[in-house]
Amino acid sequence: MKTYGLIGFPLSHSFSKKYFTEKFLNEGIVNHRYELYPIEQIQSLPELLSADATLAGLNVTIPHKVSILTFLNEIEEAAEKIGAVNCISIKRLEGEVYLKGFNTDAFGFEKSLVPLLKSHHKKALVFGDGGAAKAVKYVLEKLGIAYLTVVRKPIENGILYAEVTPEIFSSHTLLINTTPLGMLPHVDAYPEIDYSQIGPQHLAYDLVYNPLETAFLAKAAARGAVIKNGLEMLHQQAEQAWDIWNK
Repeated sequence: MKTYGLIGFPLSHSFSKKYFTEKFLNEGIVNHRYELYPIEQIQSLPELLSADATLAGLNVTIPHKVSILTFLNEIEEAAEKIGAVNCISIKRLEGEVYLKGFNTDAFGFEKSLVPLLKSHHKKALVFGDGGAAKAVKYVLEKLGIAYLTVVRKPIENGILYAEVTPEIFSSHTLLINTTPLGMLPHVDAYPEIDYSQIGPQHLAYDLVYNPLETAFLAKAAARGAVIKNGLEMLHQQAEQAWDIWNK
């Protein structure tokens, strides 16, 4: 038996268990299972690893994508540059657990974003500054797209929501929500921006996938923007995780 799973808290929004359970069933992959591990404190990780010797890989979600780093034996180069990990391979070498961290958020985001980009998408607004935002910024830098980080509380190299002017909206035509705003059950929440400044030249991308159309995407679509949710990104990163676990 090989066990894979997702750690984070809370996990009520998780798509991973359904995805992998169906994958194992549809592809005839036997003696594999995928479980949810809602751990509130990352310090519980060693206990989880020692409790189940069949654990072969983990996905990592909010709020552990950064705090997990100190528990890893090795980190792939991209994940190290991003500063966040959302996938771990678990090897057992001579009785010792060996953890290697990866970031499949970046892979999934890039794969799903690139087909939508037009020549005028030269600058982006990134809403939020958490672990997912780090992966998004890594991809934007790789693609040569300049960005501004938009946050609720002042940070270095970031601006507040109230500071996003019409001029900024005009020049920054790629809008990316990396926050959990709008995720079930809080479907009425959305980034507090001036949606009247959005038009057909904008591409609005929301990493949230549950619901499929968040309030952020609905408001952007009403102004003529092209919209994209995070579901394809999740599919891409799930398959990337599977490849990592089976190397």
